[in-house]
Amino acid sequence: MNLTGRTILITGCSAGLGLAFALKFLELGNEVIVTGRRQEVLDKVKAKHPKVHTIHSDVADPAQIAALAARVKAEVPRLDVLMNNAGIMLYKNLKAPAADLGGLTAEMNINVGGVIGMTSAFIDILTANRGTVINVSSALAFVPLPAAPIYCATKAAIHSYTQSLRFQLEETGVEVIELMPPAVKTDLAADLAEGDGITLMTTDELVKQSFASLKMGILEIRPGQAKQLAFMRRFAPDFINRQLWKASKKLVPVGVG
Repeated sequence: MNLTGRTILITGCSAGLGLAFALKFLELGNEVIVTGRRQEVLDKVKAKHPKVHTIHSDVADPAQIAALAARVKAEVPRLDVLMNNAGIMLYKNLKAPAADLGGLTAEMNINVGGVIGMTSAFIDILTANRGTVINVSSALAFVPLPAAPIYCATKAAIHSYTQSLRFQLEETGVEVIELMPPAVKTDLAADLAEGDGITLMTTDELVKQSFASLKMGILEIRPGQAKQLAFMRRFAPDFINRQLWKASKKLVPVGVG
């Protein structure tokens, strides 16, 4: 992947991984547009990093995706990178009935629906510009963290979807990359403690390893412990599944679906 002179749209950039990648792309001389659901947080990002373009948009809402795509295509026709980063992780107790069945699928709507919707909405401009799609899934696509069952299912879905997308786009000139981070020290993993086989990678280290892989042209990027989880999934699945259950069991909500 060419890492300079690009025009990049990144979803879910209020903080964490999305913002870290946005700032690194900006540092390398790219034009960066970021989106998020919370306007007040985007305002803070803009105030601190004035060169970053911010647009309020929610990937869980198809109407907002369509409006975003229409605006970007009209105002930034040179867009050639879409990074689908927006995502949420919720701990769920599957033994109890869910009080809110709509809320039960929130992760599906954002983590899966958002990626599919955004990719479809922007595929024409990315094809025209022979661009790049970067989908952020997770090492948990290989092995689930049982306390966050729906989140892990969404990441497995994105892993599968990204592989199919890559095949379908292979003759269009559009590059399809999947970033599969391990547990990272962000708000998303705030409740995860190191130990029982879990190591938390810093955001800086994740960005460093990821950009090295992007520069090398690697299409499925597995930084840090992601490589180990992929390996363990193949050769010792029972062991690693049990380890992650042991590490996350205390995070399952009590009596709440």
